[in-house]
Amino acid sequence: MSHTREEKLAALGRVMDTLDILRVKCPWDAKQTNESLRPNTIEETYELAQALLKDNSAEIRKELGDVLLHILFYAKIGEEKAAFDIADVADSLNDKLIFRHPHIFGDVKVNGTDDVLRNWEELKLKEKGGNTTVLAGVPEALPAMIKAYRIQEKAANVGFDWEKREDVWDKVREEASEVNREIENADHARLEAEFGDLLFAVINAARLYDVNPENALEHTNRKFIHRFNHIEQRAKEQGKHLRDMTLAEMDVFWNEAKKAENQ
Repeated sequence: MSHTREEKLAALGRVMDTLDILRVKCPWDAKQTNESLRPNTIEETYELAQALLKDNSAEIRKELGDVLLHILFYAKIGEEKAAFDIADVADSLNDKLIFRHPHIFGDVKVNGTDDVLRNWEELKLKEKGGNTTVLAGVPEALPAMIKAYRIQEKAANVGFDWEKREDVWDKVREEASEVNREIENADHARLEAEFGDLLFAVINAARLYDVNPENALEHTNRKFIHRFNHIEQRAKEQGKHLRDMTLAEMDVFWNEAKKAENQ
C-alpha cells in the first residue's frame, strides 16, 4: 500500500506524539538513557538484519518500526538535553546526501558505481567533522568479518586493490600454505595470526567477486542448522542419541536433508 507524502509525515508525527506521552507517563520509557537503550538497539538491528535475510516483508516492516522507535528515542533524548532534535538529525542527513552526491546535485561526472564510491570516500575526508583518514569511519565495535569487508571496500575505493581479481587466489593459496607451516611448527600464537590472514584473504576474494561474505556465511550457517536438526530429529525417531551414533550413520541423515533441499 502506498501513502501520500502528507500521510507519511502524519504517521511519523503520531509516533513522535506517542513517544512524547510515554516519555512522561511510562516509568520504563521515562528512565531510559542513551546507555540503557544501546544494547536493545543492537538487538533490534540484528533482528532487522535477520528479517532482511529471510526477505520477509511482514517481519521487515515490524523490525523497521522497532529500529525507527530507537532513532526517534535517541533524538528525543537529544532534544531533552538541548543538544539536537529529530529535525537536526534529518537536516544533517539531507545535507550529507546532497554533499556526497555531486554527480546528482552538482556538475561532477561519473562513469558508474565505482566512480560514485571513490568520490564518496574522498568527500567524506573533506567533510567538516568527518573522517580524518580513509579507515577512520569503520566502527571498532563491528564484528570482525564485517569490519574486514568494510576495511577492504574503503581501501579499494581509493585505489588500493587488486588489478585483476583472479590474482587474489594466489594470496589465498599463499596464506593457506602459511597456516599449514605454522600447524607443523606448533606455535599457537603464530597459527592464530596466519588463520586471521587466511580469513582476511578469503573475505577479500568474496568482495572481488561481488559476494558479501557475511550473507554468504549466514546462508551456510542456516543450511548447516537445518541439516543438523534433521539428523537430530531422525535420530530421535529411531530412539538413538547423537553421541551413540557413528559419523557414517549421521552422514546418511545429513545426505537425506541435503537431497530434500535440492528437490
